[in-house]
Amino acid sequence: MWTVISLGSARRALLSAAMAGSLLFGATGCGDDGDDDGLPKDYKVVAGTQLCGGKAMSAEASRALKVITGSSRFEASAKKYAVAQAAKDMVEAFPPTVMEDACRIYTPLHTPEFELRITWRLGSSAPTDEPADPKFTVLKMGEKALAAADQAYVYFACRSDKFSPTAAAHIVIGVEHRDPWKEPEDNIKALKDAYATVAHSFSLAMAKELRCEKNGGLLERPVLDPA
Repeated sequence: MWTVISLGSARRALLSAAMAGSLLFGATGCGDDGDDDGLPKDYKVVAGTQLCGGKAMSAEASRALKVITGSSRFEASAKKYAVAQAAKDMVEAFPPTVMEDACRIYTPLHTPEFELRITWRLGSSAPTDEPADPKFTVLKMGEKALAAADQAYVYFACRSDKFSPTAAAHIVIGVEHRDPWKEPEDNIKALKDAYATVAHSFSLAMAKELRCEKNGGLLERPVLDPA
């Protein structure tokens, strides 16, 4: 039988092992690599607005993260998980690409485990097809937005001097939490709105970072009414 272990779980196992090692060294008088609580010195817990480089999550998106995860505090994002870095990677990858990581969001250690994945992709054209899965609600944000109770996607066109001078880049930002063992059953509308809000916030931050004309057609606040 195959055992499936998520990257987030494996990462937490490594952190827990590091903590255990810190505690052991502390007990023997050699705990200089960690704080008094056994955590590595670079381990920080922050508010939602400080995640993903500090410009990706609005106050509204931070509140949405609490709806999704049940927490208002999160592990600080790694330096590579920032809007500015994702924008740089996107420009270097142009034209169209496969899906890439933009940010990972984790609840703190010693709290219920939750991992949220934010991704980006460059498409070849504007979206035209309706979603095949009926769990998605179509929203009018950018070129199109799709929201479900465990994921959301915002598609927007970016005309910018960072890309082609003659054609728009078609960008897809995704926010996902896929639990193979449990589908959301409660608060479906609230979860859809929350995922869409987080996806919109990151998309808008990306559009601003890329200097997209008219912010890629994205408004300052998410549009959560069905299209």
